[in-house]
Amino acid sequence: MHLSRYLKRYPCPERPGHLLLFSTRTAAIAIVPEKTVADMERGIISSATGETLSRLGFLVPDTDAEAEEVRRFFTMFNQQRTLATIIAVLNMDCNLACTYCFEGGLKGERYMNTETAERLVSFLDQRYLAEGVSLNLDFYGGEPLLSMDLIRLIATRLTELAGARGLSCSFGMVSNGTLLTGEVAQELASLGVRGVQVTLDGTRENHNRFRPFVSGRGSFDVIVRNLLESCDLLDISIVCNYTEENYCEFPLLLDYLLEVGLAPERLVAVNFAPISQIGADALPPEFNDGCASHNLPWVHESQLFLRQEALNRGYGVAKLRPPLCMVELANDLVVTHDGELYKCPAFMGRKGLAVGTLEEGVTDYRDSYRLDIWENEECFNCEYLPFCYGGCRLSRLVQTGEITGLDCRRDYYEASLEQYVQQEMANSSRKR
Repeated sequence: MHLSRYLKRYPCPERPGHLLLFSTRTAAIAIVPEKTVADMERGIISSATGETLSRLGFLVPDTDAEAEEVRRFFTMFNQQRTLATIIAVLNMDCNLACTYCFEGGLKGERYMNTETAERLVSFLDQRYLAEGVSLNLDFYGGEPLLSMDLIRLIATRLTELAGARGLSCSFGMVSNGTLLTGEVAQELASLGVRGVQVTLDGTRENHNRFRPFVSGRGSFDVIVRNLLESCDLLDISIVCNYTEENYCEFPLLLDYLLEVGLAPERLVAVNFAPISQIGADALPPEFNDGCASHNLPWVHESQLFLRQEALNRGYGVAKLRPPLCMVELANDLVVTHDGELYKCPAFMGRKGLAVGTLEEGVTDYRDSYRLDIWENEECFNCEYLPFCYGGCRLSRLVQTGEITGLDCRRDYYEASLEQYVQQEMANSSRKR
């Protein structure tokens, strides 16, 4: 047995003579005596210890075979996967006027009509359900709750079709929360909607400055009231978008959530995403955590700080694990209000990045999305490859104007991963 190529070793201050091991391939963490690690390097290891460390991904029979497995990960994953995640953009309209809205000129009174919704259902039935692939469909916008009639239609029809084929069909939603009353939440739950992600950008003053209603009125109190009404009916997670200037104020929001009764047990998670762009080139706030330019020092400093503040108060946070970009996942698609298909919601409306339509089906997007961007010696020899796979194409597009070159995350991981691992381990120890 050999040490994995994707093994990171860090000091363990709480346990002298031990190391903190982390696998970028499996996201496993363990505290191991330094002597054991030294023995592993010499190939001396007991069968029981070797079995455990192999299961965690720290030991492998063949490092070249392991590297090939990492290189072929998405090929194998896509061949075996029997689930498709679909983002259905029901409209491009919104009742808020967020200062950092990424939709730019796409925003407006553009709604999916009933005919397109029926075509979407038929497309998903023929392309996925008929082939034995279950569905996870997320309603998106604009503000999806402005299209409640389409949510009823799509959810009801797909549930019926999936059930008839013995398959599952689950639903989620990204919403600004202003229309998510208790009554609406109850209906969504009856339609099979489970998880809803809602945005709160800090305390009342900060949130209302960044996310007012179109009228200019603040939306904070309306959203908090709705969260209190709906959090026991749906699996609610909160995402908090912040800037370099205001992130230190966000612990006050966490204290407020506790004060009003939005305790950790009533929420799935509270996560934080940096706002690093404004206007038409902005990254979608709901996906920004995985796409922002992490090489800016303030980003990893703020992420670690805010994540720890949430953990200190008992809130769930995103797990430390390799991200799976939907661009690389063959089954996953974004369907726009007018039936165009994309591989990322941030690419909607960008020239040359549509991958088909509901009528035509999916076209070949290997070149336009540079699916081979990480297939080079620099990436193959990097221990962070399972956590990166060339970075975010959108981030690269925003930086350079086209999808060329790598959005390399090495510097970011070198600067922050050790702290994330220590944070994760400390939180696990505290729970035991």
